[in-house]
Formats: sequence, C-alpha cells, structure tokens
Amino acid sequence: MLYMVIERFRDNDMVPVYRRLRESGRGFPDGLRYVGSWVEPNFSRCFQLMECDDPRLLQQWALKWRGSGTTFEFIPVVSSAETQEVVAPFLDSDEP
Repeated sequence: MLYMVIERFRDNDMVPVYRRLRESGRGFPDGLRYVGSWVEPNFSRCFQLMECDDPRLLQQWALKWRGSGTTFEFIPVVSSAETQEVVAPFLDSDEP
C-alpha cells in the first residue's frame, strides 16, 4: 500500500530535522520503503511517498521522530495507473 506522508516542520524550520537525518538516517523499520519526497519552498511541509503492507510501520517510524519538531499525517493513496484500471470499465457505460 502507498501512503502520502505529510510532514510539517515546526516554525517552518527544517534544519533540526535535516541535521538529525544526516546524523541518524531516516530510521525506517524493516518493511517500510521510502519512494520519494518533495519539500515546499517555504519549508513548511515535506510530502513523502512511502510504501508498506502494515500501517503500524508508519506509527513505529513516527515514534522514532518524537521531539524532532515534526508532525506527521498519513494518507493512503492509489496510483493514477491503478485508478485508471478501476475506472476503465465505467468509461463507456451510460450509468452515472
């Protein structure tokens, strides 16, 4: 399952988080895979795409970052390609 993780930096200050990342790594538990990330230009939020079969792995990971000045939001997502497969049978249907 894919998850969009929205990480918010306290006071738009990502320096403490990046410092900890440099010193200790991401701290992912086995089974949680990092796909990619994007940061807002004002350093307010980081959007990370993660993959795992057990959402408890996201909880374990977030707990490792307590006290770092970040908060997390986990949103299950489905890729556009997979969604297109689900929608395809309905494209030629007259049903609403």
